[in-house]
Amino acid sequence: MFLLYLMIQAPDISHANPKLFKNFIKVLCNANTSEGFQPKRDVSIPEVYLPVGKLGPPNLGQHPMNRSILAFFSGGAHGDIRKLLLKHWKDKDSQVQVHEYLQRGQNYTELMGLSKFCLCPSGYEVASPRVVEAIHVGCVPVIISEDYALPFSDVLNWNQFSVQIPVYNIPKIKTILQNVSEGKYMKLHRNVRRVRRHFVVNRPAKPFDLMHMIFHSIWLRRLNFRLMASQ
Repeated sequence: MFLLYLMIQAPDISHANPKLFKNFIKVLCNANTSEGFQPKRDVSIPEVYLPVGKLGPPNLGQHPMNRSILAFFSGGAHGDIRKLLLKHWKDKDSQVQVHEYLQRGQNYTELMGLSKFCLCPSGYEVASPRVVEAIHVGCVPVIISEDYALPFSDVLNWNQFSVQIPVYNIPKIKTILQNVSEGKYMKLHRNVRRVRRHFVVNRPAKPFDLMHMIFHSIWLRRLNFRLMASQ
């Protein structure tokens, strides 16, 4: 069977002609299983913010012993999950620092680098560039989402380098993160550093970097696609 690979950002485009798109593998940042994303067939890729003229944010991460903030988030009230996060935590706690807007003079990336955990709630879409930003600065990502098929899950065990908190536990974020032992945190931090190379954009691409991981995921889905087609 001839296979086509479709790289799109908006999953709804495939609804226009289901018969045509049934032979396509969707490659999406917004890998939302409630919107038709099929993890065994489609490919989830990280959402990456690239500053103009650069291939990634500066590495301002501090040593684990110098990270004075338990958890950090700064962002607009985009979507229900963020609204709930801001409702419970906005500007209310010095250890769980949740802000809608930073004050003049504060540096977003520096604050992430000073934090042990970086909160990564979904916005209007399930994916967030904060996940990759957190990994770049050695901050353990805290995934707060619903129906999100995490990128590269075929080969990466996200439980080894992230924390996943259900939306209904947003009021308990501080308690949950404080209950992560020092040994467990250090293991998560080390693993964040180990997987970082898989979320880095290089030019030209290098083995095991972001582009390598994307094409590897597509290759795996090609095998899955053949198995499903033969059944």
